[in-house]
Amino acid sequence: MKIALLSPIEEAVPPKKYGGIEAVVYNLAEELHRMGHDVTLFASGDSKVSCRLVPLAKKAIGSNHSKRMREAYCYEAIAQAARIIAEEGDYDIVHNNIGFQALLFKDIIKAPMLTTMHWTLDNTTEREMYSHYRKMPFVSISNDQRKDLARMNYVATVHHGIDMKRFPFNDEPEDHLVFFGRFSPVKGPVEAIKFAKKTKQKLIMAGKINDFEREYFDKKIAPHIDGEQIIQMGELDHDEKVELLGKAKALLSPIQWDEPFGLVNIEAMACGTPVITTKRGSLPEIVVDGKTGFLCKTDAEIVKAIKSIDTIDRRACRDHVEEYFSVQRMVKAYIDLYRGLIRKKPIQRVRKSLASRIAG
Repeated sequence: MKIALLSPIEEAVPPKKYGGIEAVVYNLAEELHRMGHDVTLFASGDSKVSCRLVPLAKKAIGSNHSKRMREAYCYEAIAQAARIIAEEGDYDIVHNNIGFQALLFKDIIKAPMLTTMHWTLDNTTEREMYSHYRKMPFVSISNDQRKDLARMNYVATVHHGIDMKRFPFNDEPEDHLVFFGRFSPVKGPVEAIKFAKKTKQKLIMAGKINDFEREYFDKKIAPHIDGEQIIQMGELDHDEKVELLGKAKALLSPIQWDEPFGLVNIEAMACGTPVITTKRGSLPEIVVDGKTGFLCKTDAEIVKAIKSIDTIDRRACRDHVEEYFSVQRMVKAYIDLYRGLIRKKPIQRVRKSLASRIAG
């Protein structure tokens, strides 16, 4: 198959540090290429992949621009990708990992387009824009993700997969907990600190601080970082992340929102590290309560889970990811979807796009 993969340009593929979507796209691109498919990745120019790369920007734009500026760069990149795909004209399938923005160019692209929804769908903009194209084929990354936008043409749920070779197993953890993720209220870093202090556990924290969340970090998190019990390491690259996750006795992830997936959870378990998290969003689809970690509803349950973490078999964590969240499993699911859509092309046309209705 000749496959076009569309990736956001905020981060390179693979991401140098933070970048969940770009990490998933990298795994997909590399495995499809390894299997012999003709893959073209449309992404930032500093991406490093084995397949053909079409740069949509000289380098990743990051998150330091204003929201309006990032949106402008995004539309410019998608328009460029749509033009190239239309000119080359021989793609069997276009896999959109950018978002609803790429759907605006569906009439230019023409080839069957599959869209993976990587974001939460609980905001008005996402729901409104996706709804205009709801007859197009969509993939959810968890079953729970669908609840905020149920009336869509979901052709499958495909859980993310990782390359197990890049996450070595560690059966000899050190005596500390880890929080890894964006320092955002929805990820629960303040709650993680609270539980670490309540159980007298050492907590190492690492992750990205967005400019728009800097004030939150400075006011709510920084005062607790003492370099002894609560340690902050900043944003890590892949090797540093793997070392941190593997050495932890547990990943503490007291999320405060309905996480659409949460890649770090399977990355931690791949290293053998169990996950202590809140029972909401996608997490019940990822963590097996009492076997690969603990799904908690109350503060008391999280405290109990921290004290009981030695009852979890780290090898069971690794085996769980290998069976259900490998890159091979993910790619097989996407190949089946690609072939199904190719057999059905041309895809049924949806009602007039938002842009057309505004113009008319």
